[in-house]
Amino acid sequence: MPQTQDAHPAQDLISGGHLVAKALKAEGVDRVYTLCGGHIIDIYDGCVDEGIEVVDVRHEQVAAHAADGYARITGKPGCAVVTAGPGTTDAVTGVANAFRAESPMLLIGGQGALSQHRMGSLQDLPHVDMMTPITKFAATVPDTTRAADMVSMAFRECYHGAPGPSFLEIPRDVLDAKVPREQARVPRAGAYRASTRSAGDPEAVERLADLLVHARKPAVLLGSQVWTTRGTEAAVELVRTLNIPAYMNGAGRGTLPPGDPHHFQLSRRYAFSHADVIVIVGTPFDFRMGYGRRLSPTATVVQIDLDYRTVGKNRDIGLGIVGDASLVLSAVTQAASGRTDGGAVRRKEWLDELRAVEQAALGKRLPQLRSDASPIHPYRLVSEINDFLTEDSVYIGDGGDIVTFSGQVVQPKSPGHWMDPGPLGTLGVGIPFVLAAKQARPDKEVVALFGDGAFSLTGWDFETLVRYDLPFVGIVGNNSSMNQIRYGQAAKYGKDRERVGNTLGDVPYDQFARILGGYGEEVRDPADIGPALRRARESGKPSLINVWVDPDAYAPGTMNQTMYK
Repeated sequence: MPQTQDAHPAQDLISGGHLVAKALKAEGVDRVYTLCGGHIIDIYDGCVDEGIEVVDVRHEQVAAHAADGYARITGKPGCAVVTAGPGTTDAVTGVANAFRAESPMLLIGGQGALSQHRMGSLQDLPHVDMMTPITKFAATVPDTTRAADMVSMAFRECYHGAPGPSFLEIPRDVLDAKVPREQARVPRAGAYRASTRSAGDPEAVERLADLLVHARKPAVLLGSQVWTTRGTEAAVELVRTLNIPAYMNGAGRGTLPPGDPHHFQLSRRYAFSHADVIVIVGTPFDFRMGYGRRLSPTATVVQIDLDYRTVGKNRDIGLGIVGDASLVLSAVTQAASGRTDGGAVRRKEWLDELRAVEQAALGKRLPQLRSDASPIHPYRLVSEINDFLTEDSVYIGDGGDIVTFSGQVVQPKSPGHWMDPGPLGTLGVGIPFVLAAKQARPDKEVVALFGDGAFSLTGWDFETLVRYDLPFVGIVGNNSSMNQIRYGQAAKYGKDRERVGNTLGDVPYDQFARILGGYGEEVRDPADIGPALRRARESGKPSLINVWVDPDAYAPGTMNQTMYK
């Protein structure tokens, strides 16, 4: 490890922490999320000099989730900085969530001094070994002169293929040491990363265009990578030009606004059972897709993804295209142009057929959406939330059964305005996502729905939102249970064993909000939901509306989970 050299004037020397901050600045990072620790404070000092905001939270899991959320909202990589040992292990869940959700973020963890390697220093753990399976890149910075260089290396790996997290641990003596500036490589902004955007194989693009032009009953699923690649305009142009019904999931929700003639939601299973061409964009064939088995076996299935390892995984496909969703979809639309009407006219009957299925499903659910029952039916709650949202409302879902209800009803009105944990199913993302979303887009309203169990995991950082004056409208669907698990236990073991390990206390979260300096209100009558939401909006404070929902009402998605069969 380089030591401070007397031959160099002090002004020509720079510490490892300041090199890290310069590399973060070059990447466009304007804030880091952290919980303080002695191993990492020189990074803070560097951030102050570089004009990077240091946002301090109450738990490292929150810091990691916030970095993940910040990346999703801004399109820039997020960054969290935590101390060694338990600081880094506390952040593991946030990194793992970003890994499954394909979210680009860097976690920097402290480490004991290299001079004390394997001597049992404070908080010493094999962080890199633990992080390697859940990151795209994990390494130790071995020398102060390499600090900035390895930060840029970690960011480069975040964008190789589908995005994801990276991890760096920096030993305390490496971080604190000062080296001559000329010995340290500090990558210049915009000069150390190539574009990773690919428009896919041109022959495959032409083939997909031909398939869609001749399809009688096509359908497209617009997944999270549509938003990741900022491909909203390309996706909308494709479905409107070729008259294709579109379904959306994950961060792809909001690509088309509610009411758009090509926006479909409740008829997805029917469409995927009857379509002759199905295009899956930026969504793996994982549990959410029944591992691909929910698609018609006679349909031609096309998969577009940033990661070649995802294409054709778990089921055969008719065509696979590896590339950037925005560029690929634009290229397909262009390739289909000039072919009469692209088959658009003859697909009117197919869209009418799907719209009828949608209306029938909505009609069946309408009594629950308007239910006046008390305790409140969850469908009534999420329906009120959906009505409450504006075009500027970023919606965040953090929970199990209650958020499963919302996934069938809540429709964001703009692209990039839906946030959920992603396929890891992590509870506790809500408050950190609110923190990230409100700091990244202070002009946006943030509305978050929590399960009472989910809120409990990271809820103390409600105080962080108060401290930073970040108003949002929060709703707790409170049934005093981990209800998604409770349903499964009842289904598998009987009603007499449904309450083992899943029952919570009747916590008045509205009072919790008020204790921490926010706005809180309790709701037991469904007629009071809308007025309470509006009062929370008008309060100008972080808020929690504690809504007591029926503990014996379960979402269809919960009841249909295969693990409970």
